[in-house]
Amino acid sequence: MKLSARSRYATRLLLALADNTSDAPVRTVTLSEITGVTVQFIEQIIRPLKKAGLVTSVRGAAGGYYLARPPEKITLHDIVRHTEGSINIAECLDCEESCNKIDSCQTRSAWERVSRAIEQELESMTLAELMEPSESSEAN
Repeated sequence: MKLSARSRYATRLLLALADNTSDAPVRTVTLSEITGVTVQFIEQIIRPLKKAGLVTSVRGAAGGYYLARPPEKITLHDIVRHTEGSINIAECLDCEESCNKIDSCQTRSAWERVSRAIEQELESMTLAELMEPSESSEAN
């Protein structure tokens, strides 16, 4: 299983917003410079994040984006769920009609357990934790 660029970039964008120490909103162009994500892709990624209540926006010439919640209240699960949709690693967990062996499948419970473990791990990590220096970066 791989996360899409959308989830990885959304996490970068939210971290950039979390790092904003000014009272001014962060403009899309500035987010692009900080994260390396194109302005066009940022505009696509930001929509579901706004809808989910993770980001707020200010319109106009001095407009831009803010985090809607403190970084310690935004989990990686929130980000992935709103950018990817499902966190399940097998399609049959999202749509039982996609598998004709649903009643006799010997592996379904394994995929469910793995999906729930991933979900729990993502739920346990917040933006605030990602903002803390890691041990590997402290060693340098």
